[in-house]
Parts: sequence; C-alpha cells; structure tokens
Amino acid sequence: MEEPSSAHEPREHHRRARPVTRLIGGVIAVAAIGVAAFGSISSASAGQDITSSLTIVAPAAAGGGWDTVAREMQQAQRANGLTANVQVVNMPGAGGTIALGNMTRLEGRANTILVGGTGLLAATIQYGSAATLDDVTPLAVLFDEYDVIVVPADSPYETLDDLVAAWQADPGAVPWTGGGSFDQLVVTDLALAAGIDPVDTTYISSDGGGEAVAALLNGTAQAAAGGYPDNIDQIESGRLRALALIAEEPVAGIDISTAREQGYDVTLANWRMLAAPAAITDEETAQLTELIEDSVATPEWESAVGRYHWSEHFIVGPDVAAFLQTERERITRLYEEMGQ
Repeated sequence: MEEPSSAHEPREHHRRARPVTRLIGGVIAVAAIGVAAFGSISSASAGQDITSSLTIVAPAAAGGGWDTVAREMQQAQRANGLTANVQVVNMPGAGGTIALGNMTRLEGRANTILVGGTGLLAATIQYGSAATLDDVTPLAVLFDEYDVIVVPADSPYETLDDLVAAWQADPGAVPWTGGGSFDQLVVTDLALAAGIDPVDTTYISSDGGGEAVAALLNGTAQAAAGGYPDNIDQIESGRLRALALIAEEPVAGIDISTAREQGYDVTLANWRMLAAPAAITDEETAQLTELIEDSVATPEWESAVGRYHWSEHFIVGPDVAAFLQTERERITRLYEEMGQ
C-alpha cells in the first residue's frame, strides 16, 4: 500500500475527551524486563562487526507479528550465511516503546536493529513516548499486513453495509474489539468513512488477536478488526465471517472484498519496518541496508511472505523518512478523532 492521505478531514464540532488507559504497573514490570534484555545487548554489541554479529530486537513477546518478522529475518540470514551470528531478543512493553527507548542507549552501535511498524509509531503518539522514531535510524519498510473486518458466523450482519447501518443507528450499541492499537485505528478510520463519531463508539481493547476472537465468540463484542493472518483460520473454519479487507486494492490470494470496493475509503495498512540506533555512520547505514536487501531476496523470506500473506511494500533510503512523516500525521489525526 502506498501512503495516500486520508480523505477525511477532522470535524470542527466539540469532542469529548476520552482518557488513554495506562497500565502503569504492567509498564513498570516490562520496563524491568526490557532493561535486563538491553543490558545483554549492550555488552554483547560493543565492538562487534555487523556481518560477524547482529541482534534483531522484537519489541514484543514471542509469537506476535514483530517477533515473527525478527525470526523470519534471522532464518533468512542464517540459511544464506549473510551474518555469522544473528540472535533475536524479545523486549516487550508499552506498545514497543520500551524497546525503542532502550535502542536510544545504543547510539553508534550498528549491529543491533529494531523491528517496528504502524503499531510502534502509533504507540509513541498514544503514550506520549519520550523516545520516537526520530531517535533511531530508519533503514527500511518491509511489507504491509492488512486487517480484516470480522463478525461471528451467526451474526445478523451479513455484509459490511449491514454492520455499518446498525452502527450508525446506535454507535455505542455495537461493541468492537481488536488485538492492538493498530486495530483501533482501523475501526476509527472506518467510523469516519461511515460518518460516525469515533468517540461514540464502544471499543473493547483485547490483548492480542486470540483474545479478540474470544470476545467475538463469547458475545462480548459484535465486530472486530484484526490482522488477516491472525483470523484466516477462524474464517476458513466457519467460526467467523469476513465482511471486508482493509486494503487499498484487492489482494491476490485473499477472496474478500475491500472496504474501499464497498464504498468505505479505509486503507490503513499495518506496515513493518527495521531501524538501527542513532549516530551510526553512512557506511554502516549502507551496509545494513544491503544486508536487509539481501535478506528479503532469499527463498526463505519469500516463503514467509507467502505463508503470512504479507504484501510487498519495500522502501529504503531517504524515502523511508518521508513515508514515516506522512504516516505520523495520519495516525496523529486518527488519535485526535478518538478524543485522545
């Protein structure tokens, strides 16, 4: 997906503020984990060459989307001898901002790279993070992963229009869920496309895609936005009904009409990226960029792209910074529409 500007302009009427939920105790706990992991990275990375030793930081627990990217990148490099030693370190917490903050303490150490994406950018805005993507060296945008709008198989909503009609009639009476901050952004953008004030929407935040599916199936929520790879098994098994794919255009291999095809111009993609610490040299930036380009050209990475239904969206060089600025403006506007 390219980075088009949203067609929706913020409305001028008064917005009711909705506080951002902050799980302070949990953040402190994961911060402690992050600092411990950071200590091992810092000591291991000193004086190391990129091709002899590389650490890929996944800013979330094992098993999630960022972790998948890190481990598939690791496998591609190992299988093809691109680095002599590559390890993955998980550093969860606060939507990825714990890992991002720790990366700022690795200035000049080019043999550590961080996985990020739409969710990490969103978290820096949502939590008012002291560390932002301006404090690291963006290297590449890798691909897009698309959300899908789903309802339980026995839902009365047969189409996206059915769901939107009920939502418009009583926005608070159609509870939504999703597995992360990105999913809430998608619901917000869909609300705007449907002429619904996002502040009036009931959104139940779930801790991951599995919890979101459970909320749908037990009746806590009536609709959800979630990553297509996270929902494909439930869709194919008949437990969930897919109403729309959130993508700029139809995606080969995914037989679900886009929201745009159905009249709702919602195209926000969950892109994934890689970044290095700040203050690395131009030569090191070029070396890391070449390593990433070589990694995504391997059969192992190409297999992962097909397996996880990723859509190629590869950007390197100065265009990465321009892309991130456009996305930052777009996501900031969506949070403003949420009243946050």
